[in-house]
Amino acid sequence: MHPAWRMAAVAAAALMATGSYTTIAGLITEPLVATRDWSRGDIGIAVAINMVLYGAVAPFSAALMDRYGIRKIAVFALVLLAGSSTLLVTATPSARWFIVWWGFLVGVGTGSITMVFGATVANRWFADRIGLATGILTSASVVGQFAILPLLSTLMSQTDWRAPITVCGALAAGAAALTFFALRDRPSDLGVTRNGSNPDPDPDRDLEARSTTASGQSALARTLHMLRNCVRNPAFWLLSFMFFLCGATTNGLLWSHFTPAAHDHGMAATAASSLLALVGIANILGTVSAGWLSDRMEPRVLLAGFFLVRGSTLAVLPLIFTSQVNPSLVGFAIMFGILDVATVPPTIALCRHYFGADSALAFGWVNVAHQIGAGAMAVTGSLIRESAGVYTSVWILSAFLCVAAATMGGMSAKIHNKNMGRKWLVTTTITNSDRSR
Repeated sequence: MHPAWRMAAVAAAALMATGSYTTIAGLITEPLVATRDWSRGDIGIAVAINMVLYGAVAPFSAALMDRYGIRKIAVFALVLLAGSSTLLVTATPSARWFIVWWGFLVGVGTGSITMVFGATVANRWFADRIGLATGILTSASVVGQFAILPLLSTLMSQTDWRAPITVCGALAAGAAALTFFALRDRPSDLGVTRNGSNPDPDPDRDLEARSTTASGQSALARTLHMLRNCVRNPAFWLLSFMFFLCGATTNGLLWSHFTPAAHDHGMAATAASSLLALVGIANILGTVSAGWLSDRMEPRVLLAGFFLVRGSTLAVLPLIFTSQVNPSLVGFAIMFGILDVATVPPTIALCRHYFGADSALAFGWVNVAHQIGAGAMAVTGSLIRESAGVYTSVWILSAFLCVAAATMGGMSAKIHNKNMGRKWLVTTTITNSDRSR
C-alpha cells in the first residue's frame, strides 16, 4: 500500500480529535445555563468567536504548514487543544473566561486543523484519486464531530459539563502523539512520489513542491498575498458567499442549536446526541460519495443539488420535531447527514480549478466565509430563540438560505470538459505557479 494512505489515516485521526470539539458547545449549553446561570447570549458570543477563528486561522495555518511542516503545526494545535481543555475544566469561574478559553484558544486550535489541513495533506500525497482522499478526510472530521456525541452526552448526564471537555482533551493529546511519531510532511521524506504519479528521480519536481512557498515569503506575507489575489477573482466571491450560507446552515445551525431545540421539545440530551451521531455516520457516506462524484461529475451540479435537498430537510424539520425520536427524525438525520459536509469535496475541486497549486490556501480563505456564516447563525439563532421562544423561524430562514446557496453553486465553472484529471491538474498548477512569481 502506498504510504499516502497511511498519512491519510494519521491526518484522519487528527481531524477526528479536532472535530470532537466542534459540536459539544450545543451539548453543554443547557447545563451551563442551568448550573452557572450564564445567559445564552454569553455562550453564543463564545461559540461565535470560536467559529470565526475556526475559519480565520485556517489559511494562516496552511501557510505555516507549507513553510514549517504539516507535522509541527498539527502537533502544536493538538497540544493547544489539550491544554485548553485543562483550563476549561479547572479555571473557568465566569462566562468571561469561558469566552477566552473556548472562544479564542479552542478556536485557534480547531482552526489550525480543518479541512484546509485535509486538503493540504491530500494535495501533498495524492496525484490520483484526490477527490476520494479529500472525501475520506472530510468524513473523518465529521465522525469526530458527531459519532462520539452519545458517549459524551451519557458521561455528562452522569457527571457534569466538564466530562465531555475532558474526553476531548484526551483525544487531542493522543492524536498529538500519533501525529508526532507517524505523520510526514512530504512524499520525498519517505523517498516516494505522490500516490498515482509517475516515479521521478527528482522529488522536488513533484506537484507539492511547485507551491508558491518556494518563493521564500513569510507565512503571513504569503497568506495575505494569496488573499489579495483571491479578492480580485470573481470566482472567489462566488464561492465565499456560497460557503457563508453553507456555514450558516450547518455548523452555525446543528452544532449550536439542535440540542437546545430538542430540549425545548422535551427531548433528552442523550436522545438528541444520538440523532446527531446518526448525522455523523451518514456524513461518512455523503462525503466519501461526494469526493468520488467530484472526480466524475460537474461540481456545480453537485452543489446545486446538495443545497436544494438540504434546504428541503430543514423546511420540514419544524413539522416533525417531537419529544421522542421518531422515524421522521431518523430520516431527517440520515438525509441531512449525507448532505451536511458533502459540499466540501466539490468546493475544493473548484478551488483546484481556479487556483491550482495554491488551492489549499484559497480554500482556507473560502472557509473563513463559511465560519463567519456559522458564527452569524450561532448568534442570530440564539437571539431569535430568546425573542420568539421557539426555533421555528431559524429552521425556515435556513431553508431559504440553502436555496440561495444552490443558486450560487450552480453559477460556478464547468471543469470536467477541461480534463480535471491528473494531466490537467499538473498543467494548471505549473501555469498558476508561474503567474504567481
